Amino acid sequence: MRKISEKISAILPSATIEISDRAKRMKEEGIDIISLSIGEPDFDTPEHITEACIEALLGGKTHYAPSAGINELRSAISEKVSTENGIPATSDDILVSCGAKNSIYEAMEAVLNPGDEVIVLDPAWVSYEPSVQIAGGRAIHHPLNRKTFQVDDSVLEKVSSETRMIVFNTPSNPTGSVMDRESLRLIQDISLDNDIIAMSDEIYEKLIYGKEHISIASMDGMAERTITINGFSKAYAMTGWRIGYTVAPPDILRQMIKVQQHTISHPTTFAMWGAVAAIEGDQTCVEDMRQEFENRRDYVISALSDMGYETAPAEGAFYAFVHVGGDDVEVAKTWLNDGHVAAIPGSAFYAPGWLRLSYAADLLTLKEAMRRISEL
Repeated sequence: MRKISEKISAILPSATIEISDRAKRMKEEGIDIISLSIGEPDFDTPEHITEACIEALLGGKTHYAPSAGINELRSAISEKVSTENGIPATSDDILVSCGAKNSIYEAMEAVLNPGDEVIVLDPAWVSYEPSVQIAGGRAIHHPLNRKTFQVDDSVLEKVSSETRMIVFNTPSNPTGSVMDRESLRLIQDISLDNDIIAMSDEIYEKLIYGKEHISIASMDGMAERTITINGFSKAYAMTGWRIGYTVAPPDILRQMIKVQQHTISHPTTFAMWGAVAAIEGDQTCVEDMRQEFENRRDYVISALSDMGYETAPAEGAFYAFVHVGGDDVEVAKTWLNDGHVAAIPGSAFYAPGWLRLSYAADLLTLKEAMRRISEL
């Protein structure tokens, strides 16, 4: 008798969480580990956001909320994406979920039928393919240019009659690269010519260094065929709050709401009031964190370059994607076991020969990590 799902058992566990958990176990054993493995800001959530959540708790906002999220937050998000991103949206075009990861999963379930193909641009975040698989689809991987980390015409070879969606992340996890207008125009052309949905994961949009963030949904003809994913975890240091959101065409959003109704019901009510304070409050805290990440980025990329390492263009997010060559899994094990520095193998992101380092750590910690790596 079968006792487990073959579909789920075929899915690999998250490599980022697995490495992070291993580093934590070594720390518990008394080993001085520097973990640069997890994608989480090391700052506290800004105080005015926390206070708004506490006020909501004390005010009795602890009961069920509308499945799509409280109206106040959906309205604030629609105003934000309309003015900042150029995406035409009302509150009816917004779904608030338990983090951007939950948004991605729900979108896959809402759009894909068994056998539908999804083009995933590599290096890619680890949870895109499992979300496709859970929804019954098939991930078709296509590598970005390994010098520029932009899209080129070769992606056209992956388009078939079964292609339903193309997924990309800008700024990128794991590379930190920002997709330029030329790449987005190519995706726009592919989507329009082949009736394909674009999923644009923009969770790192506010952590960007000297580049322009462009939402593809703001481009001609794309609002009605783009699923824009975003959230509060990275920009506002709210990873544990689990508040993400989706901007999508009405027919897709209706199906996503069904998935949400039958799974999580809705995000935590009082956490959503904290998100309202985040999006409507003073944005100085976001800029302060962005500037500190940029300082760390400058140091880490320079230190790795001095060691002779090639890195991807670190134009956003808080990752250095480092070319180590050879067996990246073994290199990561060496860094962890001998140098006591935890990093994620590029193979987890479908990019063998690379490692991802998170510079979401204070500068003294990063300097010590670079010293240990240089000694290896």
